[in-house]
Amino acid sequence: MDSITQLVKDINSVLWGVYGLIPLLVGTGIYFTCKLKFVQLRKIGEICHQAFSGMTLFGEKAGKHGMSSFQSLATAIAAQVGTGNLAGAATAIALGGPGAIFWMWIAAFFGMATIFAEAVLAQLHRKKTENGRILGGPAYYIAQGLGSKWLAGFFAIAIIVALGFIGNMVQANSIADAFVVAFDVPTWATGILLAVLGGLVFSGDTSRIAATTEKMVPIMAMLYVLGGLWILISHIGEIPNAFRMIFVGAFDPAAATGGIIGAGIKEAMRYGVARGLFSNEAGMGSTPHAHAVARVKYPAQQGFVAIMGVFIDTFVVLNMTAFVIFVTGVLDGQTTGIALTQQAFAAGFGSHNIGYGFVAICLFFFAFSTVIGWYFFAEQNVRYFFGKKGIPEFRVFVMGFIMLGSFLKVDLVWELADMFNGLMVLPNLIALWGLSKLVAKALDGYERQDPAAIAPFMEESSDTAPKA
Repeated sequence: MDSITQLVKDINSVLWGVYGLIPLLVGTGIYFTCKLKFVQLRKIGEICHQAFSGMTLFGEKAGKHGMSSFQSLATAIAAQVGTGNLAGAATAIALGGPGAIFWMWIAAFFGMATIFAEAVLAQLHRKKTENGRILGGPAYYIAQGLGSKWLAGFFAIAIIVALGFIGNMVQANSIADAFVVAFDVPTWATGILLAVLGGLVFSGDTSRIAATTEKMVPIMAMLYVLGGLWILISHIGEIPNAFRMIFVGAFDPAAATGGIIGAGIKEAMRYGVARGLFSNEAGMGSTPHAHAVARVKYPAQQGFVAIMGVFIDTFVVLNMTAFVIFVTGVLDGQTTGIALTQQAFAAGFGSHNIGYGFVAICLFFFAFSTVIGWYFFAEQNVRYFFGKKGIPEFRVFVMGFIMLGSFLKVDLVWELADMFNGLMVLPNLIALWGLSKLVAKALDGYERQDPAAIAPFMEESSDTAPKA
């Protein structure tokens, strides 16, 4: 087992290294930022309008015909905002120094253009089945747009394994660990609770998933942000120093921490970009499944909404974790991951029990919402292969993996999650580059308010719907 774990670690060091997916993902973001003329900046008003104009906790019931634009955004954010925002940010700081946050910002900025492209392509290539169900995601725009069914199949298998099974094991494990430390709840009890709650949401199909995420996401984000703001306000004098640590640390990590963190620029960049991409999921091919089923007139409208998802994930929630760590002064070069975040909130609240309990509760909402989002994404790909026939069995399997993951912490599982995440990125990036002209055409059609610019293409997508 140790030899297999080491083999997967070696693969991941190349796959997610500075000569692997990191430059590919950032490069893709830079390419689309230039091609779309900095859409994430020049359309900032439109982005805010499209994202929040339909915001409500009790929106129109979703179903096989799709979700509202806000429900799609909530489902996407549910997947994006997870353990990466609490544990991933802390890990990046502990290993790459405070400057890692600067490189997270850079990755997120360019990632906004990438995720715009993903959402637009998902809208352009979504399918309507014989019974009227809307389906979409990278497997669909790879198969139709690129005309490569084998590459689409490879992506679908990778995401089912990466998110539906292994990824949800990791999320359940994080919740179980946090509840053991904070409340002394047995891991098996947490596992059963998560599996039952997950099963209840999964069995309600699209309507229950949308109804859950549209309520859970705003509430959980507000809870975490308010808790973090209370600490920042009470340590307001330390905020300028936090910014200094970030900007100095981006180019001289040792100077930013007085040598506590023995990292260089390479480590700051590597951990910042890698953990940032893991958190916001731009270019990974996951969130397009949610944006594909949004009910909008122009594909570009959902692209604007997708950009807001990256902004909330990185510049709001992830930043809150980072700044709480900086202003509370708990960075010691030894503690990392969720333990560092727990220490920061404990110091900020002035109470071990309150701090650890607050983080555990937030982690529950963040990780469980990710379980819901990832299940939905994986289910779309099960339907790609089998239609509706394999869904009940898939739900049972996912519930089993959730329960197993809550008490089975194996290094190999975490490494496999990273590896399959990387494998699903590759075909998605190939499709993004290959179909980039369509993305630009869709944006141009929206700016000219010309539905005819992409209407024939969308009609073709509907007419060639797979049976399900």
